Amino acid sequence: MTNGARNTRRKRRPGSKPHSKNRPATDHPDCGGGWHVRIPTLGLTALLAGFVCTLSFPLAAAPCGGDFSNWLEIFKREAAARGVSPRALASLAGVTPDPKVIALDRRQGVFRKSFEEFGLPRIAQRLPKAARLMRQHTATLSRIERQFGVPGEIVVAIWGLETDFGAVMGRQPVIRSVATLAHDCRRTERFQGELLDVLRIVDRGDYAAADLRGAWAGEIGQTQFLPSSFMKYAVDFDGNGRRDLIRSVPDVLASTANYLRAHGWRRGEPYGEGSANFAVLKEWNKSPVYQKTIAAFAERIARAE
Repeated sequence: MTNGARNTRRKRRPGSKPHSKNRPATDHPDCGGGWHVRIPTLGLTALLAGFVCTLSFPLAAAPCGGDFSNWLEIFKREAAARGVSPRALASLAGVTPDPKVIALDRRQGVFRKSFEEFGLPRIAQRLPKAARLMRQHTATLSRIERQFGVPGEIVVAIWGLETDFGAVMGRQPVIRSVATLAHDCRRTERFQGELLDVLRIVDRGDYAAADLRGAWAGEIGQTQFLPSSFMKYAVDFDGNGRRDLIRSVPDVLASTANYLRAHGWRRGEPYGEGSANFAVLKEWNKSPVYQKTIAAFAERIARAE
């Protein structure tokens, strides 16, 4: 808001990047409809190097590969030993691996688009709606900036880039997608941890299992949080007792700001390239083009206010 606009004037050059905090590594920044976590991520991926797992499985995790049903039974025993309730474990009944998820995972490569090719068109397409949403959610964004220190234009820019302001969150069953990646041997420990956290989300009552739909790598909601990031950073900002990153705009925006604050965002400081806050954007998404797009989009939103 006003702080954000003032900060960007102090440091005019925008940021740079398209890989995500919450999502698994991907070459495609729109992975959250798309990770979007690109998580993303959020749009982007189970986050890459910035990936956060609230409780990773030890080396005794269920052995990957082989018969899926047998693997799932071993996983369920491991999850029960870690406190997951029978009710949440019932969410795994009838789950089968999704070959399309494995195909998408294998297709990941190196993101090669430039800022001019990726960032500028998306900013131009989304700027009018971003400015309108900034005005619509002024009170909420002001509360968020007071509590978390992150200016409204940054969280609105991320919101727009990850899922086009909630329009493209993905429709894949999250539990099936994450179970597929957990069974696969490429990143089995990472995604067994994610699967455990999906079940914890169900246990906490944030969502019913059937309501958990998202991107192919398991990213949830309007800024594409992986389950581990949801467990650690999601915020109930509308005060209804649930953390809802699918339907509640206050929860979505506050959780995004909470993630950035937890990764070192500095209140009242600029976020252009070379700044400490720009470095925090790398924890959201590992792609330099996506980082630059976030910061440039935020600058333009602030100027439109």
